Amino acid sequence: MKPPYIPGHGLLRDRVAVVTAAAGTGIGGACARRMLEEGARVVISDAHERRLSETQAALEKEFGSGSVTAVPCDVTSEEQVQRLFSEAEERFGPLDVVINNAGLGGTATLVEMTDEQWNRVLDVTLNGTMRCTRAALTRMLPRGRGVIVNNASVIGWRAQEGQAHYAAAKAGVMALTRCAAVEAAPYGVRINAVAPSLAMHPFLAKVTTEELLDELTKREALGRYAEPWEVANVIVFLASDYSSYMTGEVVSVSSQHP
Repeated sequence: MKPPYIPGHGLLRDRVAVVTAAAGTGIGGACARRMLEEGARVVISDAHERRLSETQAALEKEFGSGSVTAVPCDVTSEEQVQRLFSEAEERFGPLDVVINNAGLGGTATLVEMTDEQWNRVLDVTLNGTMRCTRAALTRMLPRGRGVIVNNASVIGWRAQEGQAHYAAAKAGVMALTRCAAVEAAPYGVRINAVAPSLAMHPFLAKVTTEELLDELTKREALGRYAEPWEVANVIVFLASDYSSYMTGEVVSVSSQHP
């Protein structure tokens, strides 16, 4: 049974946030919406410019044009990442929160996987998170404040056939989160991650077989998949002052964890 949607409580009032891979109906889009509901001004980003424009228009209609703006960005490009962060600060001011949500999946057994498949997943999911984390830290550390939340996955902890590249990338995101958090802590900057399992949205349903969806759902103690906004709620918690003593943590939004 799907739980009721929880209204905002102003947890991010007057904060400036960047969310990558925020176009559409997945975790990034849900995160952008939830942050707006919590009072933040949000810069949404995505490599898919049409969907990004549509998402911006929908959010502006609901929250007003002064609350949200969009900057296209492919996180595999250092030049585009730098432009994203520069334009975000030009439009809204210093960044308080960065949500690294961009990731790329795929299915292939290791013996059939090409270098191109492996490298593409790692470049978007792990290297992209590193590029955005680095860009955020160069701005946050001198100011002595800021929060970064990375989107990992329970697959970074457990094995799944055909997912060696994605699992390696997400395990890397977890390790990156812990190491970067230690480096950033003396400057008052916190870095955490979430590790969701199955957060259902229309695009995921199109690219995943019913058999696999059923299998993943059965692994969950609650007996259902997560709504994207349920993952976004945990991300908002980590971005807010309610988690002020948490850094270097990977929080499972799933019953599947070590």
